[in-house]
Amino acid sequence: MIAKTKFIAYLLFFVFLLQGCIKDDFVNDTTDPVLRITTNVDTLALGTTFQFAEMYLNNIGIEEQVAARWSSSDETVISISNDGLATALELGSSTISVQYDDDEGLPLSDDVLVHVGETMSTSTQIFNGNIATTSSYLLEGDFTFSEDGSGVLLEFASNYKASTALPGLYVYLSNNRNSIANAFEIGVVETFNGAHSYDVSNVGINDYSYLVYFCKPFNVKVGDGVINE
Repeated sequence: MIAKTKFIAYLLFFVFLLQGCIKDDFVNDTTDPVLRITTNVDTLALGTTFQFAEMYLNNIGIEEQVAARWSSSDETVISISNDGLATALELGSSTISVQYDDDEGLPLSDDVLVHVGETMSTSTQIFNGNIATTSSYLLEGDFTFSEDGSGVLLEFASNYKASTALPGLYVYLSNNRNSIANAFEIGVVETFNGAHSYDVSNVGINDYSYLVYFCKPFNVKVGDGVINE
């Protein structure tokens, strides 16, 4: 009888948790396809070559290899082959673009302004965002996402707040704001108020689009924020 009572209590807790965590009855795990330039270069050295790279994410945020097309707005400054190999021909600037039409014929593209100078240089990328709850639990705050050596640094501002009532709260990097399938698990949340940071190794600044929070034991999403979209 005691075991049965405990089982009912756990079941009621689980139902209560789901009701509190989920705002919508149906969670759509599809997302808009994305084509993104992943190499970070500001200036190419005159007379050198450089291989640009891109990432295509399908409608569930999974990376696929596709036949994207590269182009340069000024071929006299920077020429580029169809597969992204650029050659710096003379001093100046050119917009490097990549295009791909997905399976539904949707045209996707990304571009970056690149200079030609005496030496090669890269720019420091910093993205700003904020997290917001997708449940009835408190979760909010501003963050910055920046390059840090061979990884990235995720820093939360002093206005960050999260409910301590959230069980098994984990934070992830994902390319689908509604799913942690193929996401990068940063780790369990241990700070629920105020400024803090995560130093994430072996992750590129352009690898992920979203920051997502899940109650890991129940695989329930409770919040998210846009990093790079």
